[in-house]
Amino acid sequence: MPATPNSPGRVAVLADSDTRWKWGALTARALAPGAELSGRLLRGRATPTARQLADTGVAPRDAREVTVTGLLAELAGEHEPPTATARPHDVLVLACVGHTVQAVLHGLARLRPATGTRPVVVTGYPGVVYEKLTEGLLLRHGADLLLAGSAHDARRFREVLDGAGADSAAVTRWPLPFLGGTPHDPGPADRGDRPRRVVFAAQPSVPDGAAARRYLLARAVAHAHRHPGREVVLKLRSAPGEHTTHVEEVPYQRLAARAGNGLPANFRLSYGHMGEVLDTTDLLVTVSSTAALEALSRGVPTAVLTDLGVREPLGNHWFTGSGCLTSWDRIDAGHLPVPEPGWLADRGVTGDGEADRAAARARLAELRERAAGPGLPPLAPYYAGRAPGYLPGVLARHGLDPDGAPLPGRTDARPPGPVRRLAHRGARTAYRTGVQHVAPLIRRWGRL
Repeated sequence: MPATPNSPGRVAVLADSDTRWKWGALTARALAPGAELSGRLLRGRATPTARQLADTGVAPRDAREVTVTGLLAELAGEHEPPTATARPHDVLVLACVGHTVQAVLHGLARLRPATGTRPVVVTGYPGVVYEKLTEGLLLRHGADLLLAGSAHDARRFREVLDGAGADSAAVTRWPLPFLGGTPHDPGPADRGDRPRRVVFAAQPSVPDGAAARRYLLARAVAHAHRHPGREVVLKLRSAPGEHTTHVEEVPYQRLAARAGNGLPANFRLSYGHMGEVLDTTDLLVTVSSTAALEALSRGVPTAVLTDLGVREPLGNHWFTGSGCLTSWDRIDAGHLPVPEPGWLADRGVTGDGEADRAAARARLAELRERAAGPGLPPLAPYYAGRAPGYLPGVLARHGLDPDGAPLPGRTDARPPGPVRRLAHRGARTAYRTGVQHVAPLIRRWGRL
């Protein structure tokens, strides 16, 4: 039998990168307190490493790599009469890109008539939603709960879905689960107990050009030279050979290595959990990273750079009205941005968010109660029957045919053995080498 609404139950989180695992796991823990959490990491170019998972602060106990077809096979098989030690998952959190969510939704929609039951499906976004809003929402449509991180996002989500003729009832406000933490205390730096710390939060694909990234690195280094009493930290998302949600063609590590002895003693590179870094940060500088929201939620002064313009491809346009837009020139001169309280509240950065969390938990409890009783309604993704020239390609990327069934030879229900794991690692390494070394070289040749 499925878990009853009053029992903790079991929650599976499918994530395709370190960022989305962090959001999905923290969401699962807060949305279904006490539930047994299972980690499923989508096999692909951005599958997080053990180090990346540790840096999120929520490393899973039983995580393993899966494909979409493998996950669907697992969910189909677990609805046989469960044993005392193997109960079915009653909630599935899809912390993935839109086309993966669409594939899982279609696969589950096909499975339901055979299984008679299914988990409650939850999805959403791990941070700032500044691009492909319509495309991403319609690919995620069909989940039982579509989580929006703020009142601002909830309004936009409903407007887009209603405008496309899609039911927006699933949109549910859910504060980003990694906001908050230790409030900023400027006292130690003011007293001279530690250096004043400026942290530049790097992003893997913003900006995406080598010249722009060299410029940002040079400005951070110049700030360290200009203020020798400060510590300037370049906070990196991934180590060499790793990938995150977006492809990093020009890693800052490589640019910094080329600087050699030109880096001052008060400038350093850092990995690690962003929350721990923010504990001792006095100014967070970024182009458009979600780290800005983490910093603002703690009261850390936060600068969103305008040096490269305020443009949609950079994502910093999302921060218009925040009071945080500024430049390295102004930061060098001592400017500290002051955020707008109304903007912070509308974006879900301030306020305890407990009313939204309680409402979301109540909705989940209702869905679990229905699942344990008469059953949940069939999944109805927006693109079912609406995009015959688009949907088959989306599903084929994940080994599914247009009906959501596994393509021949793509069932893949078992975890990969040592040889297949080695092959997968080799394929990911080749992909990263092509992205970070071969592709830039070809582009340079093309400009000759």
